[in-house]
Order: sequence, then structure tokens, then C-alpha cells
Amino acid sequence: MELTIAEIERACGGRLAVQGAEAGERVTSVAIDSRRVTEGGVFAAAPGARVDGHRFIGQVFERGASLVLTQKEPEQVEKEHGVDPRLWGSYLLVEDTYAALRRLAEYYRGKLSIPVVGITGSVGKTSTKELIAGVLSVKYNVLKTEGNYNNEIGVPLTLLRIRPEHTAAVVEMGISDFGEMHRLSRMARPDVCVITNIGQSHLESLKTRDGILRAKSEMFDYMAPEAEVCLNGEDDKLAAVTQVAGRQTRFFGLGGNEAEEVYITDVTSRGLRGSDCILHLGGASRGDRTYPLHISAPGAHMVMNGAAAACVATCLGLTPEQICAGLGRVKAVSGRDELFWLPKYTLIDSSYNANPVSMEAAIDLLALGEGVKTAVLGDMFELGEESDSMHAQVGAYAAGKGIDRIVCVGERSRQMFEAARREARRGQQAFYFAHRQELIELLEREPGSLVSPGGCVLVKASHGMEFKEIADLLKN
Repeated sequence: MELTIAEIERACGGRLAVQGAEAGERVTSVAIDSRRVTEGGVFAAAPGARVDGHRFIGQVFERGASLVLTQKEPEQVEKEHGVDPRLWGSYLLVEDTYAALRRLAEYYRGKLSIPVVGITGSVGKTSTKELIAGVLSVKYNVLKTEGNYNNEIGVPLTLLRIRPEHTAAVVEMGISDFGEMHRLSRMARPDVCVITNIGQSHLESLKTRDGILRAKSEMFDYMAPEAEVCLNGEDDKLAAVTQVAGRQTRFFGLGGNEAEEVYITDVTSRGLRGSDCILHLGGASRGDRTYPLHISAPGAHMVMNGAAAACVATCLGLTPEQICAGLGRVKAVSGRDELFWLPKYTLIDSSYNANPVSMEAAIDLLALGEGVKTAVLGDMFELGEESDSMHAQVGAYAAGKGIDRIVCVGERSRQMFEAARREARRGQQAFYFAHRQELIELLEREPGSLVSPGGCVLVKASHGMEFKEIADLLKN
């Protein structure tokens, strides 16, 4: 890692106490989880929701950490957590560890010359990130966001993972309120900005789709001077953003907007095996070039995500052949429409998160499966005053798609259940469980009661519902 302790002090401010490591020593990594601290690394000690990272300062120095970022003096840490000050090595005392981490990431990004792709949107950020990273990996050595590291803690840690061997980075940026995207994009300074769509997430804070657009568009205020902007041309809000900072927007889509420069048509579903289609590059007004394309990730929504990936790839110099090769081999990320071809049935693990749009997309995916189709659906959070109607909408949608068994779990999902039961046609069934544990106990007691051999089952809910436990149970 191309950072010295002295540089970290300049970037973060604060007071440096050198005790062991020299100020000119290079550090190897930066971590906020003490278990991830490596020899010569930096540990950012910060108070968390469940545990105060300062309590592990002694342990990380024993593991060989070169520096600790701390907002507490050694004496205070000893008083609160019993850590002997004699165990401390070099440390940088700052006012706010999280703010210092953001300043450090911003400084480090300024030292890099590689292209950074920034991705945001209401739905599909992670899937689109995976497709973009997969396509770019045909030409570049790509560093991408891991897991859910897309917030004001995750983004700086992602940027600080970039090493000299990386030649491009793909950074997912998630927000829930105004001002957050400013802080994220100030660190990332994206060379390519991608917005997947403007949906209905985080309405409690952002109120309307116009509010969501305004919050997401904060990315443009800190993008690189010559940055390209890639937007979903099928989204009514984004389609109106034809210029950003005096530069023409590049649109991607499904051919529904003549301004789309990259789009995909003639889609033939191969079920859960993906889609065959035609990739168009250049736009109708510039003389289309067309290429046969197979997208390995299944579902109609992945076709749109593939168009986004192709648009970014054209910005970064990939050939059409490279784009098609990349899209043909990308797989789903863990917990995001991840397919498991199990001996008794097929499982679609989409347990990581949910909102109304992604719920319907996952139901569409389930509808492509074979045999008896079971949807295990749970509460969606942060939907504001429209929560009841949006849960009901999902239940009705599942029934309308012909899902055989609709299993609704959680307090909010009662509305989903009622709507599914009302709309159910002959042969369809709807079930309701107030709590996740009730369903788990049934599956443990009677494994075949809701899932049929040779069938297909979807598991999806907001992250806080902890549906990973259900998915893991079904895998075993």
C-alpha cells in the first residue's frame, strides 16, 4: 500500500504519537475490524453499534499493527476497557475516527491514476457492480466492493484496498439520506458514474422519487473532471438528465429510448440458465453495430444490468468481443439471486435485501423455474407511509405470476399475505408466519411441507429479517 504513517497524519490531522513504528514506515492495509488487521497494518478504532473498537487496541498491536487511529487517549481506553497503555504502539489521536477514515480515503484516491466506476441507484446496484466488474476484468485487474461495503464506512475501506496491481476499481455507493452521496463521491471521485434507476427505496428520508433523484445525483458534484455519466434511459426520471456538467449523458437500456447509445433487444430467456439477446452499440442515430450476446445471469432485470455494464465498458475502451465474453461468464453474488442446483430442488437465494422493485424482479426469476414454485417472502423496510400498500402490491404480483406457494413472513408481510390470498387462483396457496422462527421450526420439523421435490424456491426479504438463516437451512 502506497501510504506512510506520516502521510496518514497529514491526511487525517490529529496528534501522532510514535511508539515503535517510524513516521516514514509504509503501512500494508487499513481495517476497522480487528480480526482483519495484518502485519504492518492500520487499525481504525471506533465506537460501533454493538461494541467499541477501542477495546481491541492491545490485541491489534500484538498482531503487528503499525498504527492505530483512535478518538480516545490511552488512559481513557484503559479506564473504559482495561487495555494497558503499555501495550500501545504508534497511534494517531483524532476527533472522529470515521471522519478521519473518510479523509484518508479521499487523500489516497487522489494518489491513484486508475479509472474508478461509481455505481448507485435504488435497485440493482450490487448485481450491476458484479456485471461491470466481470466485464472489465477481461481487460483490467479490477478491485470491486465486497459484500455490503457501500456506505460511509465501506466505501473508504474499499478505496483503501486498491493496490498497485489494480488497474480499475468498481465502487458501489448506497445512501438513505441527503448529503451522504456528497461524502461518498468526494472520496471516490468516479471517472464513470452509473445510476441504475430511481425507485422507491428510503422514502422515509427522501420522501419522493424526485428526492431520490436529487440525492443520487449528488454523485455528479464530485466526479472526476472528464467523467462519463451512464444512466438508465428507460427510467423516466433519469431519461430527463440529458447533460451533466456540460457533457452529454450516455444512456443504456432496452431500446425504448432513441437516445440510448448502448441497448439490448431480441431477448430470449433460457430460464434460469440466462438469456440470449442482441447487443447494440453506437445508437440508432450513429449507425447501430449489433452483436449476438449471452448473459449468463438469469432474469429480465439482469438484461438491463448487462446493458449498463456494456455502456461502462465502452467508456473504458473494451471491444465488443470483450464485452460479450465478459457478460457471458458473470455469476450472481452471494445472497443476490444466487442459484443453487440442489439434489431435491432449485434454490434462488436472494436473502440479502429487498424492496418492491427487486421483489418483483426476483418473483419474475422464480417464475422461470421448473416444477412447483415457492416464494418465501419477508418484510421490506424503510418504505414510509406506503409500506402497507407496497407489501400488498408484492403479494398480488406473486399471485398474478402464478407462483404456486406464497409464504409471507413478518409483521409487515401480513398485507402481502392478504393480497396474495385474495388474488390467488385455483391451485395457488398463501401462508403466513408472524415470525421467522415459526417458519424455521416448521421447515426443521417437516422439510417437505412447503418445498416440493423437483421444484424451485425463492427466499427474499430485507436484510434485517435475517433470511440468510432460512436460505442456509434450505441449502442443507
